[in-house]
Amino acid sequence: MTCACSSALLAYIGLGSNTPDAPQRLTTASEALDRLEGLHVLRASSRYSTEPQGYAGQPWFENAVLEVAVDSRRWQPRELLAALLGMEVALGRRRNPALRFGPRSIDMDLLLFGQVQSDDPWCLLPHPRMCERAFVLVPLAELAPGLLVKGRSVTQWLAGLSWRREGRAIFQ
Repeated sequence: MTCACSSALLAYIGLGSNTPDAPQRLTTASEALDRLEGLHVLRASSRYSTEPQGYAGQPWFENAVLEVAVDSRRWQPRELLAALLGMEVALGRRRNPALRFGPRSIDMDLLLFGQVQSDDPWCLLPHPRMCERAFVLVPLAELAPGLLVKGRSVTQWLAGLSWRREGRAIFQ
C-alpha cells in the first residue's frame, strides 16, 4: 500500500524474534505491515543479533527497526498498536505473564508515532524502554540518527548506554 498523502507521518516499529527461524519471522512481519491499508514500510534497518534482556536463559534475538509512513486519517497510535498485537498473535506469539522478557516468536513494538507523546497506560509513546535498549537504538540510529526522542537525538541516547557491538552482534 502507498501512503503518499498530506496526512502521512513517520512511525518506527521495532521487530524481534528469538526462534530458530527468526530472520523469516521478521520478514513475514514486515510484509504483513506493508499490506495494511494506509501504512507503507519505507525502510528497514539492518538486522542485529542481540543479547537477551531481563531473562538471560534463552536464545539470542534477531532485531530490526522499520520506518513506516502512516496515514494519520486511518491510523492513530492505539489502533496501530492493536493491529501490531493482532499480527503478533497471527504470527504465533503466545504471551506468558510469568516470563515477561522471555522467548518470543515475534515482537512488534510501536516505538514512535510521529511526534505523539502519550501517557495512556495501554499505549505509551515514545515506547517507555526504547532509550535504555541498544537493540532498539542501534537500528533506529541507522535509519534516523538525528531523530529527537524526549529532547535528545537517538545517537545521544545511545552514547549514554553501556553496550558494545561486534559485527552484527549487540551486547548490553
